Amino acid sequence: MALLDIIVAPDPRLKKKAAAVARVDGDIVKLMNNMLETMYDAPGVGLAAPQAGVLKRIIVVDPAREGAPPAPLKMVNPEIIWASEETKPHDEGCLSLPDEYEPVIRPDKIKVRYVDENNELRTVEAEGLLSVIIQHEMDHLDGVLFVDHISSLKRNMIIKRLTKQKKVESGNKRHALENA
Repeated sequence: MALLDIIVAPDPRLKKKAAAVARVDGDIVKLMNNMLETMYDAPGVGLAAPQAGVLKRIIVVDPAREGAPPAPLKMVNPEIIWASEETKPHDEGCLSLPDEYEPVIRPDKIKVRYVDENNELRTVEAEGLLSVIIQHEMDHLDGVLFVDHISSLKRNMIIKRLTKQKKVESGNKRHALENA
């Protein structure tokens, strides 16, 4: 397995819509395994293929808390087929928006249909944290970031911070290369 590079906002690739996967084959399984390894290494609880620069409708999630056994879900072409009317706010963060957290209101319970790593159609009911993680990662498949669910003022502040951070990091890399 290999670690993948995680795209950090602002980056136009994060705003693109991912394409459906025709069939789960060995390459897709390998990608999902690499995504899981990358997610665990980051560390995170979810990762969508577009965050790794792959515009395919694939997400991996694992809501297991530290110390608990892993409980990964690998989902291809996930679609919400039911969502509760009851909503709840939950502080969300994102591997593509490091160190940024804001409350987002989402349905508390969902039912999702997806294709698993064995190319079999599955359905899962999720609530609480698992529901939030799946919805968050599915948003990435449509080019939506969690900051798109908050006020434009807060969103703009976060994007400005990340832009500034990218410029500083880029300058540091350039300086290191010049002095190597």
